[in-house]
Amino acid sequence: MMSSIASTFRANVAVVGAGPAGLAAASRIAESGRTVVVLDASPQAGGQIWRHGPGAPAPAVARRWMTRVERAGATVVNGASVTDVRNAEGGAPFRLTAERGGNPCRVDADAIVLATGARERFLPFPGWTLPGVVGIGGAQALLKSGCSFAGKRVVIAGSGPLLLPVAAALVSHGAKVILVAEQAPRNDVVRFALGLWRRPAALLQAARYRAGFLRVPYALGMWVTAARGVDRLEEVTLTDGRVERTIACDVLCAAHGLVPNTELARLIGCAVVDGAVVVNEQQETSIPGVFAAGEAVGVGGVDLATVEGEIAGLCAAGDERAARRLRSRRVALRAVAERMERAFAPRAELRAVVTPETIVCRCEDVQAGAIMPTWGMRQAKLYTRAGMGPCQGRVCGASLQFLFGWTHDAVRVPSEPALVATILAGAASDAAPVQSGA
Repeated sequence: MMSSIASTFRANVAVVGAGPAGLAAASRIAESGRTVVVLDASPQAGGQIWRHGPGAPAPAVARRWMTRVERAGATVVNGASVTDVRNAEGGAPFRLTAERGGNPCRVDADAIVLATGARERFLPFPGWTLPGVVGIGGAQALLKSGCSFAGKRVVIAGSGPLLLPVAAALVSHGAKVILVAEQAPRNDVVRFALGLWRRPAALLQAARYRAGFLRVPYALGMWVTAARGVDRLEEVTLTDGRVERTIACDVLCAAHGLVPNTELARLIGCAVVDGAVVVNEQQETSIPGVFAAGEAVGVGGVDLATVEGEIAGLCAAGDERAARRLRSRRVALRAVAERMERAFAPRAELRAVVTPETIVCRCEDVQAGAIMPTWGMRQAKLYTRAGMGPCQGRVCGASLQFLFGWTHDAVRVPSEPALVATILAGAASDAAPVQSGA
């Protein structure tokens, strides 16, 4: 028996994601006189970068974009996870199915803007699944939601500029940060920093973050080799390739940058190269009518995500002339993003810390020794269930690609975990007629 759709919408453009790129796209679309519906899985707009809660209000720039979206008349549907996208003969119109509060909802649109963001890249090491080991961005999200780290001994280790604001935030909230360890080589980090001379605001911001944990050692070219503890984390061992150091701690924040969320794009059939959605000058993907912006097309930070969102929104609304005025800024910001990616790329030595007993898929408790490097992702799923758990490979997928050089496996419906009723609703062809607007 087919399930009925609880909510239906009709719009010129559907935007998936309400982070910086999605909000910028939605505002530009609505201001161009087009109808737009924004679907976002979080309970409130802002994405991960502008996440706000009891511990941290939304920053001023986020509030400005949220207000602009509201004033422009865009419809924002929070708590809606998109599970399926269908289109007629490879083009418009598109039909998106989402799950919201356990109920299916649907959006019919002539175009789509994918602003699906990115997620943290977790590279396994012995002990990384112990309680007390969290992601760097995860620690930031916990802080913003009101979690207390006061009095906790914290080690931060991984890669990328996110280490700095998280370290400063933890110190300001009373955590005893012992060490901040960046795995990228010193020369690469220094070269990247010197290359920011054209962006003094970025250098000043980095200096302010560093001042926030000035008494904490900041080591370059150092990475985690193991975490240990009986029932939870007790100590962590790090190395610079020559000397090892073991530190007693309560919390280890560890991650190695971000990877684009491309599942929905791949489900639609968009081309993905080197883990990012491929777009043209208009931010349009290989599927006509489907645009993408922000971290989904390559991790580059909030400023780049915002300008790409504006371009995608304008082009989706048919206003390419206005979009052209933003392209030079996009080119400059994308160049910085590419230098950042090269500077903070995970080093090859991170593969060597993985032992045969190290868990590489935490959902299914799959150890590295159970996987043959000659396999592909699909074989690993069939033989070990790696990537078959609740996260559907969102955690282990990137690490297995790093460890073994595998490519993405195919994406199937639902693109997000969903109730059977939602899956049936997406497959139904006899759904009720949609209504205009919210």
